[in-house]
Amino acid sequence: MLLQCYLRHCGTKTLPSLSRIQEYSTNNFPSQAQVVIAGAGVVANSVAYHLVKSGWKDVVVVEQDKIGSGSSHFGSGILGLFKPIAHRNVIWYSISLYKELQNMGYDVGMRQCGSLNLAQTKDRLIALKRRVAYNTPSGLNCVFLNRKEVQELHPYIKTDDIEGAVYVPEDAVIDPKSICDVLALLARQGGATYIENTTVQQVFTNNSCVYGVETDKGVINCEYFINCAGMWARELGLQCNPKVRIPAYPAEHFYAVTGTLSQKMNETLPIVRDYDSHTYAREYNNGLMIGWFEPEAKPAFEKGKVPKDWEKHINVDLKHIEPLWENAVSRFPILKSCSSPKVVNSPDNFTPDGRWILGEAPEVKNYFVACGMNGNSLQGAGGIGKAVADWIIEGEPKQDLLPFILQRFLNVHNGRHYLKQRIKEIVGKHYSILYPFQCEYKYARELRCSPLYSVLETRGAVFGIKMAYERALYFDSTYKRGEPKREMPQGTFFKPHFFDFMKEEYVACIEGVGIIDMSSFSKVEIKSSGNEVVEYLQRICSNDIDIPVGSIVHTGMQNVRGGYENDCMLVRQSPNSYFMVSPTSQQTRVYEWMKRNLPFKAAVHLNDVTSMYTVLNVVGPKAVKLLSELSNSDLNVAPFSYMKVNIGYASDVMVMSFTHTGEPGYCLYIPSEYALHVYYKLMSVGRDYGVRDVGVMTQRFMRIERFIPFWAEELSSFTTPFEAGNGWSVKIEKKENFIGKAALQRQKEKGVQKQLVFFHFNNIDPDVDIWPWGGEPVYRNNEFVGTVTSAGFGFSANKLIGLGFIRKPAKDGDKIVTNDYILSKNAVYEVDIAGHRFSASPYLHAPAIPTINNEKKKYRPTPIKYKSDISV
Repeated sequence: MLLQCYLRHCGTKTLPSLSRIQEYSTNNFPSQAQVVIAGAGVVANSVAYHLVKSGWKDVVVVEQDKIGSGSSHFGSGILGLFKPIAHRNVIWYSISLYKELQNMGYDVGMRQCGSLNLAQTKDRLIALKRRVAYNTPSGLNCVFLNRKEVQELHPYIKTDDIEGAVYVPEDAVIDPKSICDVLALLARQGGATYIENTTVQQVFTNNSCVYGVETDKGVINCEYFINCAGMWARELGLQCNPKVRIPAYPAEHFYAVTGTLSQKMNETLPIVRDYDSHTYAREYNNGLMIGWFEPEAKPAFEKGKVPKDWEKHINVDLKHIEPLWENAVSRFPILKSCSSPKVVNSPDNFTPDGRWILGEAPEVKNYFVACGMNGNSLQGAGGIGKAVADWIIEGEPKQDLLPFILQRFLNVHNGRHYLKQRIKEIVGKHYSILYPFQCEYKYARELRCSPLYSVLETRGAVFGIKMAYERALYFDSTYKRGEPKREMPQGTFFKPHFFDFMKEEYVACIEGVGIIDMSSFSKVEIKSSGNEVVEYLQRICSNDIDIPVGSIVHTGMQNVRGGYENDCMLVRQSPNSYFMVSPTSQQTRVYEWMKRNLPFKAAVHLNDVTSMYTVLNVVGPKAVKLLSELSNSDLNVAPFSYMKVNIGYASDVMVMSFTHTGEPGYCLYIPSEYALHVYYKLMSVGRDYGVRDVGVMTQRFMRIERFIPFWAEELSSFTTPFEAGNGWSVKIEKKENFIGKAALQRQKEKGVQKQLVFFHFNNIDPDVDIWPWGGEPVYRNNEFVGTVTSAGFGFSANKLIGLGFIRKPAKDGDKIVTNDYILSKNAVYEVDIAGHRFSASPYLHAPAIPTINNEKKKYRPTPIKYKSDISV
């Protein structure tokens, strides 16, 4: 099949004309604006449109070339709602906006033709069924089709090798150039100024806050700067002082257009996503457009920076494309009549995890970013523009954007070589089957490692990454020294292949001693010379942190709505010094949040010491005896307290009396140079106590079993302690007016509108049935009331368990959720797992786990939850 290299957009529809953009010189260049936006692609134009629509009219958009001259005019034009919830909510707004513009008379080529999402394998069909299950309750119309029904909707598809398909009627196509230009036109009509052929050279800051932008034609003083520079966003971020990290890098992204085929294509033909062939297709100018998210992509512009005239610096590797084209021909046999399809190479920015990058930069106040569209900028552009505009105007996001925030990255993610390696597989991940907790990256690995990494590798550790940190997920006990490194086996939606290893680890934790390397957790020292640190922490923490030296307190840090900004442990090391332990993914986010909440000219100092300590979680009823033997003392640290001891020859090891699992034991915070010595001592002496290496997957199952909510699963900026069952950690009565106090006081008086519940899933056979992993909808008396946030196997109950939030149905006038509502004898709960409903039993507290010795009776993993007027 002859493939013709073609680097420009083919056969686009007639566009609404833009009135002439004023030419600016140094003589008439604007010197002042409230907001400056870099870039004039579809995302930038959407942000500008939503700002002026909200009354912020002093907006200047600076474009180095012409409007849409980046990749915005070269997109596929596909708008797909069959996505994870966070993406889908943004895209839904985009489609609504584009439809509204079409109805207003702007011809943006909008056609709501629907989509067919094909499954070639049984696992793919399960993946589609899971997605249908969690999308349906929110109103997305999803219909399962058999082969015959697929053929009726799209007669040009070969269907004999598919297991089935999901039809999504609301999916649509649009003309990329038209929507980009219309948004720019409306932004200009609303008051925004557009300046073309002008390059942003740097952003000026004072005390790490934006105050101006330098261009090649002059300086614009401004309050806010928004980096919507697409493929140039990362480079532009590095031109700021301090540098703003924006981990996004362009990959070559291909599609082909056929022209008219042997049979004229109907423009109402649905979009087709053939995930297992990494192929998508849509009707285009009486023919087909075929595109790919191939398993291994090619980084673009490998020799240097992205040039302004980027189209002249790319070509099409036909050897790379030909096998993909053959897959398309197999799915659409009519393509055999196409003698010379035209192939477009339209590079786009991809991010290290395949999600958009949105929000305020942690390094610079009022520096916002909206980039990393991962191959389809116009799909999210409408909703992203609104979300970013709202964020700027309101000072915080109005919707849950946690999966997309810039603070999910570290400096290490922004390295050019790292990004070039990672994005090779990110492109294909968009169409891969993402097995829960069993899909690990193969490129750009072994970047952040515990000092114990190599040792754990020789003991059968199978590693996964979090914040680029290698963490042992579980240990293969059949591993023999000298064998190849153990890797994650083929994923599954059923009982994981490593389940028996996890069971062995669990038994060690409840009968002997388990050792979990938890070095990836974020660690921050907070100090002052006087009492300032206490005053500061009392203001940002909802618990009372003025505790005795040597004590530990579990506290939330809330926003003004009472939602979580952090969930952490604070260790008081001295009257004016605290040590904070937070979730791994919070390392950038919480540090930046705490810095921004420091009082003006505060004498409080924050120091990220994450890499200074190796953390070993020593879990189990025999942990005390093991550590006592190693420290030559009767180590019996009271719950939620800490002390420094010597372990073997190592000095100043911090022993903290909590484990993150609900089981007895201690966390050892070891100066990293002593890590190997302490680990070897634990393992050699621990043989007499049944010691075993344990991975974080087992630790996760244990914390679910103990009803311990966790960040980004149960806890977020839109969840309060009272809703998550952590009301005991809120000290409304303390005199300090901490952030969120008023909101939490109101909620305590009025009640909660959602509540975290523990579930037993009763009639699921863990050896035969699909497992819940999180995201599954929960039904009460056949009405949707909530979602499972995290799930796993409860070894003590010998059944699948989970946590999830319960609300009242939308039709109920009274939204307050009470204990009686949850536990009503008339309530029948079910969870939908890939289209099958299973019975579920709710609990407000974790069911009792049998005590095997007196050690557990002495151990108190969390403070007892008190009774109050509110359901907790």
